[in-house]
Formats: sequence, structure tokens, C-alpha cells
Amino acid sequence: MATARTHRLRRLLMAATGATALLTATGCGAADMTKQSSPYANVGGAKSVTLSVQSWVGAQSNVAVAQYLLEHELGYHVDTVQVDEIPAWDALSQGRVDAILEDWGHPEQEQRYVKDKKLIVPGGGLGVTGHIGWWVPKYFADAHPDVLDWKNLNKYAKTFKTAESGGKGQLLDGSPSYVTNDKALVKNLKLNYQIVFAGSEAAQITQIKQFAKSKKPFLSYWYEPQWLFNQVPMVEVKLPKYTDKCANEGTKDPESIDCAYPTTPLQKYLNADFAKKGGKASAFLKKFHWTKEDQNEVSELIASKGMSAQDAAKKWVEAHPDVWKKWLP
Repeated sequence: MATARTHRLRRLLMAATGATALLTATGCGAADMTKQSSPYANVGGAKSVTLSVQSWVGAQSNVAVAQYLLEHELGYHVDTVQVDEIPAWDALSQGRVDAILEDWGHPEQEQRYVKDKKLIVPGGGLGVTGHIGWWVPKYFADAHPDVLDWKNLNKYAKTFKTAESGGKGQLLDGSPSYVTNDKALVKNLKLNYQIVFAGSEAAQITQIKQFAKSKKPFLSYWYEPQWLFNQVPMVEVKLPKYTDKCANEGTKDPESIDCAYPTTPLQKYLNADFAKKGGKASAFLKKFHWTKEDQNEVSELIASKGMSAQDAAKKWVEAHPDVWKKWLP
């Protein structure tokens, strides 16, 4: 989660909008976006933009609002393509997509494509700071405050045990395609826990809600910003302090990581040619900058209220002209 959603993350099946076919990218069988051309990417003279959208709802919210404004305020056609984190960088470098709006840090790809090959350029900060960690429900932390120190987790292993965790405590994760440090942390901290994958962000949310409804204890990999905190208050377990040394060693050998996830200012990245020649669209995306409260507002409308991404974006846009008008070129 050091770095990448080397940490987040959330990969759920999502329909691509416009004329793009649905592309699913999960685990080792991920669809390779570098071999798939969007029908709208790099069309000479066409007023169109192709955005990469990751499967977690926060990333979906970014793209939905950007798409709505590009189409309704700037007159672009916007195509969106679902692709996992690392293939998205490959696709961006080749112009298969024009922009990634929420990146949690991929140092190898940044070195290769931004610094060395100069095929991708930074698009500025998203305005949202991301953090991944291990969380327990507040009702359990209030009753057992010592659980918030990782050194006491083995004491609670039996409490967190489930039918799926094989006699060990359960650490609930999302999808096996998430890039996380959890396996290394469990091993290196000598924790009596088994990682159990819910399968997707949506499935993980469902499981957390079920636990909370019954006031059952649980330990879960989770992250912020995330709208679910509004409905299920959670408290973070304090893992060994994050250090640059731990991160650097983890970059060389991911299996060596034994410290907490970092706090990461989320970034945008643009294809280098698009950044130069993308006109008002690239100028707009560079200025796209909002808060975690803004993102969570849209995310909750989508994930909890059942609104479509575009309807949620429309509602947010209508309520916050003071925010988005500053992004227009």
C-alpha cells in the first residue's frame, strides 16, 4: 500500500461508459490495457478524452465528476476504461488512456515513465490524502482499547477468528488483486492471522456492514478517504511506525516490509502528448482538485444511496459550483 495501492487496492467490476467495451482486470489474469485501444484515444482532431478509472468507488467518483464537467461544460466526449493500477501506467504511457486521476504511488512506474522515458507527466495533486491501515470497529476498540496496539493483536486472534480463517484470527482484505503489504506484515510481525479476501471493495463493505450490524469484532484492511466511515465508525490499529528506511527496503524487497502504510497525497498523471496537445481538457484535468469530503459525498451517493455515477456527479456539480468553476480553463 511502500507505495502503491503498493497498497490500495480496491478492484471491483465496473462497466465502462460510452462506446468502450467492459474490461475487467483482476490478479494475474488482468486484461492488458497496453494491447487494447480505446476507440476514442488519439483520434486525430476529435474532441475526446479517455480516462482510466480504477474500481474503488473514490476513483469512480473522481472520474464521474470530471467526465460530467468535460462533457457538459467543455463539450468533450469522454470515454472511460477500467484497468488495474500498474497496467494503467502502461496504457497511459502509450496513449491508450489520457489521464489517471487517482494514483497512490508507484515508484517503479514513475521512474520508468516520468523520469526516464518522459512519456507521462505529473498532473498535480488531487487534493485528497490517502491512508491505508488495519482497522477495528469503534465499538470493539472502546471496550478493548489495547487492541489498538499491534503488539496485542495475537491476544485477540481467537476473538477475530472466523470459519474462513483456519483457526487463526481473520484479517479481512478486499480483492486478491489489491497491491498490499498485509502478507509481509503478518509474517514479519509474527501475527497469528490469516488474510481472508472478500473479493472486491463492494463485498468487503457488505461484510463489514454485516459485522457491524451484529456488533461482532473484526479486523480489516481499510483506507481513507472512504464514505463507509460515516456509517461504520472504525479506529486504526497502530502498526510499527512508517519510516523511509522501511519503505526503501520494501521497494527492493516487498516481503521485508514490517512497518505501517504511509500517508500518501494522491496524485494525477497525464500522458505527455495529451498534456501538451489536450487543449482545454488537459488544462481542466490539471486544475481538478477537491477534498476528501467532496469525494466522499459523491462516493456515498453511488455506493450507499444507489445512484448512478453520472447522477451522483450531476447532483454534486449542481450543489458545488463554487468548487468546480475554478477548474475551468
